[in-house]
Amino acid sequence: METMSGDKTIATEQYGVLLYYKYAEIPNLNDVVTFYRSNCSSLGLLGRVRISPHGVNVTVGGNLHSLEKHIEALKSNHDLFEGTDFKLATCHHPSNDKVAEESGFTSLSIRIVKELVTLSSHPLLKSPEISNAGKHLSATEFHSSLHNANSESPEKSLVLLDARNLYETRIGKFQAPNVDTLDPQVRQYSDMSSWIDANGEQLKGKNILMYCTGGIRCEMASAYIKSKGAGFENVFQLFGGIQRYMEQFPDGGFFKGKNFVFDHRISVGSSDANIIGTCLICHCSFDDYSSRCRCTHCRMLVLVCHGCQNESALYVCELCQRQGKTVRSKQLIENGEPEPSLPDLEIHNFSSDTIVLPQVPREDDVRTSRKLRILCLHGFRQNASSFKGRTASLAKKLKKMSEFIFIDAPHELSFIYQTPMPVPDMNCASPSLPPSPPPSQSCNKKFAWFVAQNFDRSSGVDWKVADGPFDPLQYQQQTAGYDISLSHLKKVFSQEGPFDGILGFSQGAAMAALVSAQQEKLRGEMDFKFVVLCSGFALQVKEMEFGPIKCPCLHIFGNEQGKDRQIANQASKELASLYDDSCSVIVEHDCGHIIPTRSPYIDEIKDFLGRFL
Repeated sequence: METMSGDKTIATEQYGVLLYYKYAEIPNLNDVVTFYRSNCSSLGLLGRVRISPHGVNVTVGGNLHSLEKHIEALKSNHDLFEGTDFKLATCHHPSNDKVAEESGFTSLSIRIVKELVTLSSHPLLKSPEISNAGKHLSATEFHSSLHNANSESPEKSLVLLDARNLYETRIGKFQAPNVDTLDPQVRQYSDMSSWIDANGEQLKGKNILMYCTGGIRCEMASAYIKSKGAGFENVFQLFGGIQRYMEQFPDGGFFKGKNFVFDHRISVGSSDANIIGTCLICHCSFDDYSSRCRCTHCRMLVLVCHGCQNESALYVCELCQRQGKTVRSKQLIENGEPEPSLPDLEIHNFSSDTIVLPQVPREDDVRTSRKLRILCLHGFRQNASSFKGRTASLAKKLKKMSEFIFIDAPHELSFIYQTPMPVPDMNCASPSLPPSPPPSQSCNKKFAWFVAQNFDRSSGVDWKVADGPFDPLQYQQQTAGYDISLSHLKKVFSQEGPFDGILGFSQGAAMAALVSAQQEKLRGEMDFKFVVLCSGFALQVKEMEFGPIKCPCLHIFGNEQGKDRQIANQASKELASLYDDSCSVIVEHDCGHIIPTRSPYIDEIKDFLGRFL
């Protein structure tokens, strides 16, 4: 393309996007970072470069000639890129808009990461060996396998597995006659391993054909499937992903709709203009994500057509709707403050699975940030407000990486006080009376997650005298009320989620431990990535008896000299022993019955939480 300026002809190069990845051991990460920084900057390339000890994952854009020079430099200077599939496509130049900014095409971002793609939200578990990934099939071989599945042959046991996220599969996927296409409908790739674990029976004994955008997600996911052993050997992956397939079959072949891409193009279609996506509101055909509408709860992209878009509306994606999420609960205490009350809302039900709600502006709404949302469970005879005060220093130290959400436990406790021993008065015939309890109206309500078997559920406003001295081991007898507490948490997750993790203190830690032991069973109702158990202990209940717990967990408790007079060091150690060693991190301190916030303890806490960002 050329433009004229006076007597001079100015060549305007065509713009392009380059995608590639390569799994290979990189002995010196700094050398590779230096190369990319120098090469991409000199060529004017913008986009994302991710480098790990196990390879690189790159999406960059620039003038086509510059991208070709970048490829040449990689091939000539670095042996590790031998055999790399460089996927180069011409396209329009990105405008400086929200889409380009979100996809990283307004700057050059080079980062060292632990993993090129995160298959599991469990960062403490070892990733499968990439050398055991599924066999590569070319676009032609992949197409032929789908085509032959129409005939009566052993390949009729074939299944297609889409390794992408729900917002990608909404607008395009493979569809072949007589072949089951499994769409896990996950929000993020790190949920894929959990889906595979829960749906193994749909895969076992089958010929599994996997596909994703460019191939990298299938590498890790196929290796994970094959690691399951007998019955999971026949795993194949589309080499080069959907992009290479559409290049080989411009009419789309068995792929229907558009291929979602993570750059300013948003999506790439074939010559077949068929639209398979639908508007979340009216269900009319629609597949344009350029408006960047998102679910108000989980922030996942949603499809809302131009006629249904409304700046004053909240959108709730189909996954959140299945979990019963609508508006935020008025009962939630966020960062220690009551949730602001909402005006009377008229909820419009456009269909059985679509809800749009009026927007309630909140300048401090951090749900759009990348902070971890952590649900905090207080200890026995505490409440959300008091626990917020006790963790104020911790929240301050972690404010850049986490957001604490505090709630009350469901079991309201009566006001109980213990009278001192009567002191004889030498001038009186009878001992003096003990002092009266404080007025009830000056005291905040106290709550518990577990109560004694004979717990009186009637809560009153009057003080009661304790039956006897307070037992320091009373927590061991407080085992009732789990079902009520679990239902309470399910409701909180449904109305106020999603949450990345749960932090529990003392009895709250015992509750969080029980929930973590049931993590797989609760999936879909209570999704979380980790638990932090502070001064925790294990209850002797059946839910804790089924093998090592595999939920990522940080245990924080006082050592033998830590002077924790409420929960013994041995009790917290016994709780930690119930977790799989690969899932558990332990921090012992000398600070008593608190959560320490000084070094080196706070650094260990940050290190654990940082793995989930």
